[in-house]
Amino acid sequence: MGRGDLTEAEWEQLRPFLPVSNGRCGRWRDHRQVIDGILHRVQTGVQWRDLPERFGPWKTVHERHRLWSADGTWERLLQQVQAAADAAGEIDWDISVDSTTVRAHQHAAGARTDPPSAPASKGAEAAEHQDETAAEPARPPGGGGAGGEGLGRSRGGFTTKLHLSADGRCRPLSLIVTPGQRADCTQFNPVLEKIRVPKLGPGRPRKKPDSLAADKAYSNGPCRQYLRRRGIRHIIPEKTDSQAARLHKGAHGGRPPGFDEDRYKKRNTVERAINRLKQQRAVATRYDKRGYVYLGTATAAALVIWLRT
Repeated sequence: MGRGDLTEAEWEQLRPFLPVSNGRCGRWRDHRQVIDGILHRVQTGVQWRDLPERFGPWKTVHERHRLWSADGTWERLLQQVQAAADAAGEIDWDISVDSTTVRAHQHAAGARTDPPSAPASKGAEAAEHQDETAAEPARPPGGGGAGGEGLGRSRGGFTTKLHLSADGRCRPLSLIVTPGQRADCTQFNPVLEKIRVPKLGPGRPRKKPDSLAADKAYSNGPCRQYLRRRGIRHIIPEKTDSQAARLHKGAHGGRPPGFDEDRYKKRNTVERAINRLKQQRAVATRYDKRGYVYLGTATAAALVIWLRT
């Protein structure tokens, strides 16, 4: 077993939820070998063509990663690992939200402007314990030029932005990719809506945290109204100009939002989750042309974090 490969315990956690062949459209190459190859590339950022021979044909490894990024397999695997952790009471539901800017390599540019076709899946079926009701897109997102692929221009240059929520143990709960110049607050609702931790038995998946902490980038009316509507306790510092405007209105300005300094100190968990993600070189620098493939890369990195913490 090489450095970074799945251990026996980690493989047993994933194995029941991996796609299986229906016997009509060919068989999958050994899942464990291919996943190890994908994780090697995510960790090192090596070009697909330069993968070591022990992982099998590089085209097979690349195509598997592209397919699983498109059909949501990486996200379903992440949700199943989160479900096991939640059933064991190992998720701290005092979550935090933030974003990070990722420099895009020149190889990330140049994707075709027409929407990519949905990859063929060999007639793969969900495993016995896999949620078969999850909706899968007819075709992966993207195809609208650089902006449609989550690429843009910010102060850092040619960049993409990764928006995420993290639990109190510094593990990503949900991930979204946008162009680098996109404001954090515009993705606040989508990031929280994407939190979905299924139950191992009957019951609805958990989508609501116990509390939420975020920085001043999310200090605006729509974000606070959304949290109040869902009944989520939150700690978001008030901006200086917002505070001045409220005081200027006097009694009509309303009460100041509550702020718990001790709870806000726990917001560093999302910063530490970002640091963990960026230890994977294919996440810290974007090499993938397609936005959905880069999201799959970040999701695979998050899956490793959950398996190993």
